[in-house]
Amino acid sequence: MENQLFSEKLQIERKQFFFDLKENPRGRFLRITEDVGGRRDTIIVPAPGLEAFREMLEQVIQASENAVPSESVAN
Repeated sequence: MENQLFSEKLQIERKQFFFDLKENPRGRFLRITEDVGGRRDTIIVPAPGLEAFREMLEQVIQASENAVPSESVAN
């Protein structure tokens, strides 16, 4: 049995992302689901790892902002 604590949807280009914070007898977790044309992929991040997950996302964002575009991306 899962208890829904928070749910939000984000549309980026042709992808939809669902962010669901849930709780079950084993603890809280974030379920992130990507939907592209009906195909869904999901990852689950246990609540104790959310801060580390956020820090890693910040590092990825910083790297993306600082990266020089490659020719394959620019075309």
